[in-house]
Amino acid sequence: MSPGFAFEVIAQNGNARVARLRGPRGTVETPVFMPVGTLATVKSQSPDEIEHTGARILLCNTYHLWIRPGPEIIHELGGIHAFMSWPHWVLTDSGGYQVFSLASLRKIDDDGVSFRSHLDGRLLRLTPEESMRIQALLGSDIAMAFDECPPADAAPEVLDRAIARTTAWARRSLEAPWPEGQARFGIVQGGVDLDRRLRHLEIIASMAHEGRSFDGIALGGFSVGEPNELMHATLKVLVPHMPAERPRYLMGVGTPIDILQAIAAGIDMFDCVLPTRNGRNGQAFTWHGRVNIRQARHRRDESPLDPQCPCPVCARFSRAYLHHLVRANEILGARLLTQHNLHFYQDLVRAARQAILAGDYLAWSERIAQAMREGDEDNSPKATEV
Repeated sequence: MSPGFAFEVIAQNGNARVARLRGPRGTVETPVFMPVGTLATVKSQSPDEIEHTGARILLCNTYHLWIRPGPEIIHELGGIHAFMSWPHWVLTDSGGYQVFSLASLRKIDDDGVSFRSHLDGRLLRLTPEESMRIQALLGSDIAMAFDECPPADAAPEVLDRAIARTTAWARRSLEAPWPEGQARFGIVQGGVDLDRRLRHLEIIASMAHEGRSFDGIALGGFSVGEPNELMHATLKVLVPHMPAERPRYLMGVGTPIDILQAIAAGIDMFDCVLPTRNGRNGQAFTWHGRVNIRQARHRRDESPLDPQCPCPVCARFSRAYLHHLVRANEILGARLLTQHNLHFYQDLVRAARQAILAGDYLAWSERIAQAMREGDEDNSPKATEV
């Protein structure tokens, strides 16, 4: 790995594994969930509150920080850690996902992407070299290579074009100036086409420049509309082919059951907006499935969100009070549900690590997933995680 970084697998149970990722800002134990702090903040939460959940790494977004306030300003103010008063690890997404998500505002060519700013409409140009420059100025601990994320239902020719661009952009990302104290991860694309994924994985994993290869390998382009069962089946075959000596990162995933399945396949790192976004919309994740606190059944319920949860929200507040806050559109309701969800996700991966160390991961994860399915309060078509 890059100077100052190390990755060590310390236990394995089936394909599930526990590892330690070491770097200048300490040690991160995996499997790990990274809260999403797109704009150098995890929405509605202070750094101290995030730290209290047990999180020691979070994700910030290159594109959005490039737009506002600008990487030069953040660099002048001491880098992303000093800027947001977060002493632990930061991973920066390269902006590649915005190639997918801002379809109406961008134009892609083989050199890079031209964007219209979603804030003021000004024309911007993002290339692999510019993405690496921005991430260097931000001073993140892990920088992601620039990639193109195709939609889930992309035609074969679209997948092939995205793979070709991602490969070329990965090589340019690897060749860009590499700041001291920053690791760099490559990204594998290919939709849910297993053959394409395996071929692209081999290319990205073997890519090197002047003796340096990617420090970790990420899987992009999952959970963008494909059926969950197909994603799980693809990961089960694909992940064991990823380099065992490097961190394996599944980008943008996912629900608690998605995470349990992906850990079983051998994934080490996760990020997702669900705990924060769903918390702001009145939904809590628990060991017994999702709780939709807006539902009338909670109006007089004196119990906590989850009796098994030791977080400050469950220790102090009733479902009835949280129901009132959310129905009244009080900011505190969104804050408390978000805080609980972030604690739950950290507890989930912590318990997964313990189950792997105990040699009981598959049986444990199946029991947990079944309890979540049985107690779930939201089986609507739009909420497909269980």
